[in-house]
Amino acid sequence: MDYYHDQDPPPGKRPKKSKGWLFPVLVGIIIGVLVVIIAMPSLLKSNLLPQAWTNNTETDNGTLNQDSSNSYVNVDVSTQVTDVVNKVAPAVVGVINIQQQMDFWQDQASEVGTGSGVIYKKEDGNAYIITNHHVVEGADTVEVVLSNEKHIEAKIMGSDLFSDLAVLRVDGKHIKQVIQMGSSENVKVGEPAIAIGNPLGMKFSGSVTQGVISGKQRTIPQDFNQDGRADWQAEVLQTDAAINPGNSGGALINIDGQLIGINSMKINETSVEGIGFAIPIDTARPLVNELEKKGEITRPYLGVEIYSLEEVPQSEWDSTLSLPKGVDGGVYIWSVERLSPADQAGLKRLDVITQIDGKKVMNMIELRKILYQEKKVGDDLKVTFYRDGKKQSTTVKLGQQR
Repeated sequence: MDYYHDQDPPPGKRPKKSKGWLFPVLVGIIIGVLVVIIAMPSLLKSNLLPQAWTNNTETDNGTLNQDSSNSYVNVDVSTQVTDVVNKVAPAVVGVINIQQQMDFWQDQASEVGTGSGVIYKKEDGNAYIITNHHVVEGADTVEVVLSNEKHIEAKIMGSDLFSDLAVLRVDGKHIKQVIQMGSSENVKVGEPAIAIGNPLGMKFSGSVTQGVISGKQRTIPQDFNQDGRADWQAEVLQTDAAINPGNSGGALINIDGQLIGINSMKINETSVEGIGFAIPIDTARPLVNELEKKGEITRPYLGVEIYSLEEVPQSEWDSTLSLPKGVDGGVYIWSVERLSPADQAGLKRLDVITQIDGKKVMNMIELRKILYQEKKVGDDLKVTFYRDGKKQSTTVKLGQQR
């Protein structure tokens, strides 16, 4: 007779224990072991075993760790960043702009600004450094401060306003580390980015900030003469790695320690945080080579002073420029340099240029981009323009910008 465990059997009526169960249990265990041994390989191949039975473990960030024979690897990103910075940091230097200042008694050299620079080449006993044009602009003397705090004098090989790039040369005997060039063309939005430079002067030299690439091919208007009108649009990489005054000219590197950009500017507004910009290294490389070899960037020019049509009141389009209704943008010529390419091609004051080589031109930035990025000195340029309300065209043989 069987009993439930929620009550005891009557006194004196307890059943005798039987040993007849032992043999069936032993047979069942043996059969179970054989089934597991036979089925185990198939279960492993099909990943049907519970995770606890395998060598896989999951980390806090969701990364699976397996033994060395499998493909998943746990990478300590913080250690990787530290290693990269230790390797690259000696190639990032401070740049001091020194100018002669007149006081009541005499001229004296004064430090008027600091920035950063990147050592990109060592050749024939010299080392070459990329920095920003605005870092060295107006300098009578430039000093470079190495990572070991040694100060050495640098020569400005060339500097360019539009690209905001400059090249310095120093004695190579003091230089041990050169940065590895990367490619900005292949960077992806969201990938890690590390900025190295000297924010707020040499007091915080070699500062490192980390973030991501926030955007590619951003265009930022540049007003060089501070007249409230954009003179150029810089194409830049956007990053949220902190870029502060003094970081200008420093390195923006990827997680492999390769140079992908030259830190240049940030949006300086109280309501804005984490928006900095760097000149893409693929854009900078050919310009840097030209500055190093020639001291300047050779660009074609028309020889005209131009303004965007959008700056002219709409009422003047008809009364002064005599433009037909179909014209919705362009640039007007305010003055023409005597004997310039534009003068020789017959262009005159108040002519309105609407097309260059068949491409519509809405403002002076678009015209400059065609000239500076698509044309060379000596090229022919077909200009479509309006004069006294009549559409005309001429061909200009481009000269060299002076």
